[in-house]
This record gives sequence, C-alpha cells and structure tokens, in this order.
Amino acid sequence: MKPGIHPAYGPVVFRDSASGTAFLTRSMMTSDKTVEWEDGNTYPVVDVEISSASHPFYTGTARVLDTAGRVERFERRYGAR
Repeated sequence: MKPGIHPAYGPVVFRDSASGTAFLTRSMMTSDKTVEWEDGNTYPVVDVEISSASHPFYTGTARVLDTAGRVERFERRYGAR
C-alpha cells in the first residue's frame, strides 16, 4: 500500500442512541467526542440512530406483511386480466 493516501483505521466505539448500547470495533470513522471504554482506554465515539441492537429485524419485532393477501385483494378489486 502507498503510504500517506489511506485514512487512519483504528478502534472506534459506536453508540446506538435508540437502545443505549455501545460496541467497540475498528473503523475509519472519526469523531471529536470520546468515551472511556470498559478496558480503561479512551476511544472516539460515533452516535448512530439504529443498529442491530434496536433494528426490528434483528430484535425479532419485525412485522411480516401478507403479500399474498394483498395480491388477491388487488385482483378482486381490479380483476385478473
């Protein structure tokens, strides 16, 4: 790799504002805000609106739409051609 052209890649804490959970991972994102992590080190923190901790698909609260019923209702309303 060429030196000096790649962004810095290091540990970053992502904090989910919807559920309040946080996780430490590596990323190229940076932030002026910092947080002291469980290991005693200080890392930049990036606030995100939704993550796997609060997304309905991952938490099991997702609604399943009845697509077959919608198609049948459309055909009843407008007729199958």
